Amino acid sequence: MNAPAPPHPVGAGAAVGLTRLRWWHLDAVLAIEADLFGPERWTAAMFWGELAAGHHYLAALDADGALRGYAGLALSPGEAWVQNIAVGRAGQRRGTGRALLEALLAHAAAAGAPVVMLEVAADNGPAQRLYDRYGFAAVGVRRGYYQPSNTDAIVMRRQS
Repeated sequence: MNAPAPPHPVGAGAAVGLTRLRWWHLDAVLAIEADLFGPERWTAAMFWGELAAGHHYLAALDADGALRGYAGLALSPGEAWVQNIAVGRAGQRRGTGRALLEALLAHAAAAGAPVVMLEVAADNGPAQRLYDRYGFAAVGVRRGYYQPSNTDAIVMRRQS
């Protein structure tokens, strides 16, 4: 049940395998968080809390087993929330984020969630375009959501 899914083809002939994110991936997750999000990164305690709560987290592993990215989804009655999707810089623009998002959406659909919600930084154009391509639409703004940069979050919604 915890075996990796078949590899998802991504750009330039590379492939990633998606598997359940486990505690032993957290050092690599935290390194990606620090690189991408700096002082706004999630802490180890936040990730431990997500895993302990049983939220659906995936690891994208390259052929050598190195973590390329990760993503998480929380289910609640009537909706699902994308908690995060992050891809390390070396794996960006190669389809890894797309593969992670598709897997989260499939999990939400299988769980019967009619709505999927997420928040994305207002200055993260590439992520917003990805979400647009998958049917998400902006439904609101959380002013100053990301701290300490005070960056707004765009709230997006996708109806099944």
